[in-house]
Amino acid sequence: METLINDDFLLSNETAKKLYHDFAADLPIIDYHCHIPPQQIAEDINFKNLTEIWLYGDHYKWRAMRTNGISENDITGSASDWEKFNNWAQTVPYTLRNPLYHWTHLELNKPFGIKKLLNKQTAKEVWDECNAKLQTPGFSCKGLIKQANVEVICTTDDPADSLEWHQMIKDSGFETKVLPSWRADKAMAIDNLDDFNAYLQKIGEAAAMEINSYKQLKAALQARQHFFEQMGCKLSDHGLDRFYCEDFTESEIETIFNKAINDKALTGEEIAKYKSAVLYELAVMDHNKGWTQQFHIGAIRNNNSKMFNQLGADTGFDSIGDDLVAKDMSKFLNRLATNDKLTKTILYNLNPAHNEVYATMLGNFQDGTVAGKIQWGSGWWFLDQKDGMEKQINALSNLGLLSRFVGMLTDSRSFLSYSRHEYFRRILCNLLGQDVENGLIPNDMDLLKEYVEGICYYNAKNYFNF
Repeated sequence: METLINDDFLLSNETAKKLYHDFAADLPIIDYHCHIPPQQIAEDINFKNLTEIWLYGDHYKWRAMRTNGISENDITGSASDWEKFNNWAQTVPYTLRNPLYHWTHLELNKPFGIKKLLNKQTAKEVWDECNAKLQTPGFSCKGLIKQANVEVICTTDDPADSLEWHQMIKDSGFETKVLPSWRADKAMAIDNLDDFNAYLQKIGEAAAMEINSYKQLKAALQARQHFFEQMGCKLSDHGLDRFYCEDFTESEIETIFNKAINDKALTGEEIAKYKSAVLYELAVMDHNKGWTQQFHIGAIRNNNSKMFNQLGADTGFDSIGDDLVAKDMSKFLNRLATNDKLTKTILYNLNPAHNEVYATMLGNFQDGTVAGKIQWGSGWWFLDQKDGMEKQINALSNLGLLSRFVGMLTDSRSFLSYSRHEYFRRILCNLLGQDVENGLIPNDMDLLKEYVEGICYYNAKNYFNF
């Protein structure tokens, strides 16, 4: 039987094998950023089949299938779940050297224990075996989380969310902490006035107040943030095209807000000023709560308008943007630091050309209060593969302190994606092992143990204070 995944997968030297197996492999997982629906955990559902848990919503796989000539009907359309899975199985051999090939077989290995390669010949066998296991208690949502040894999960939640599912999970006594994360992007999205005003109604209802001014919006957001804090939230997240840092006055923002709620068209300058004001206010709120703020910057989204109109957002038609980031990022962070309002911050870039920009920006705003206070996040989206992770680790090592890195996250909607932590840990241990065997760093197992365990688990545990 042909296999890919074995105990020493990605570990090319003896030191790497020791570092991974002795120090990294069995550490718990802190998944501090993901998009898993908390309702599915609360209800502890068993997915009906492998397509439902593995292909629904997975735009990575959808992109590959489209590129392989699979029709949209057989990917996201009316084809049966078996037909969709079979099409994926036939696509997998064509993904060699794409991270999907590694991820696919890591996810079959854990939790399903399947080591055979997925292709059209093995598709039915894999389908039947996985579907049978998915109906058992150990493969429910909570069962899969337990199998992966996940200690903390931070979901992504809108300020208007009731968080009822988080409360249900907490009340159930589930051992894994499932905490909300604050994603207030819709409060910034003044570009589309219909959607924006509808959202103001929604957030106002959640905060039990009317919102007829920018001042009232800030009050509503503060009320909701306090509620999130009571529910265990310690992180915010922003998915932005760029850092907004225009100069503004409060009176300007009130005027812009008043125009928006009266459906008066805004200029590009007014939109940028408003977004700058809200982003700054949200960052100050995070500082006042002692939260960590995260910024995912650089995607150009919904490029294919025809498919966006057909399928909506997050369906595989996004790519890497090429806007310059350094000056805006510097101005935004400097404004907060100057006012003593810069909280712990994690910065994620999507364009690899910006690696060294991000890695050097960190050092400008470290203040000695927290080890690694300003973090450069792990390889994200198009960069969370072997080459992207290695480049991120190497740049961070060269220009900052890899030893203080808070490590990997899934950024996923799938309960099978915890293998991304394993992938990262193997890659990290292999790089360190290569350096040892090339005589670049000392073969000091006590020091290396501290490095590996810190980056894979303890740095995040101490940084976030869950």
